[in-house]
Amino acid sequence: MMRRAQPWLGTLVDITADGDPQAESQAESQAITQAFAEIALVHRLMSFHDAASDVSRLNVAAPGELLELHPHTWRVLQLAARMTELSHGLFNIACAPRLVDWQCLPRPGTGESPPYQPALAVYRCEQSPMVCKLAPGWVDVGGVAKGYAVDLAVESLQRAGVASGCVNAGGDLRAFGERDWPVAVRDPQAPQRVGAQLVLRNEALATSASYFSARRHGGRQVSALVDGRSGEPLVTPASVSVRAPRCDIADALTKVVLASGDARHPALAGLHAAAFII
Repeated sequence: MMRRAQPWLGTLVDITADGDPQAESQAESQAITQAFAEIALVHRLMSFHDAASDVSRLNVAAPGELLELHPHTWRVLQLAARMTELSHGLFNIACAPRLVDWQCLPRPGTGESPPYQPALAVYRCEQSPMVCKLAPGWVDVGGVAKGYAVDLAVESLQRAGVASGCVNAGGDLRAFGERDWPVAVRDPQAPQRVGAQLVLRNEALATSASYFSARRHGGRQVSALVDGRSGEPLVTPASVSVRAPRCDIADALTKVVLASGDARHPALAGLHAAAFII
């Protein structure tokens, strides 16, 4: 078994590979290196901070402009649009104007923030890899891209012949192979303590909460989590964890459950996911 960690996606990404006992450790090392390369690609393509990223290109595009993006970016935007539809607007990657105004994200350029609106009013996915900018707006795919990067890393490890493993990106993780992976979830009231323990096997888990990002700004409490319908900050003292076959789906659904407060939200069943709230 081999384990390595690197800083990506605004967090520490930890990859464990448990390959064929007869194989040389060099093969596992190469598999992990390639898995990190997949994560680095997502970081480069979808960073809100990088002016050259696909996300930044979309944000500065004029209404009516058609952009050719990387297929990975297109898939994330397509999944985000699907989540917006399934959640009736609770999931909204066009929340970036609020996060910029609350100083959770850096301001792109020197202009004023565009009006807050549903993501489906800001862009539309055409045939891959084309995306049409529909109206002024800024998107931030942080609520789904981290999970997508975890899935890419897992698929890379599997292609390399790794028998089992786990990719953990700051609490968004996916395990594969015929072994159990114990996981501890923080207590949102005291994040230094364990609030729940579970075991993963061939599935993903993502957790969202405001305990690290919540703070005072402009005389009110804000956080890096937003109710997609109203644009109001989510500062609930609870945390939401979602189990799903893929990490990108689990990642996105945590925001839906956190905003709705419904651990049985209808979007979960259609995506073979389950949630719990602490």
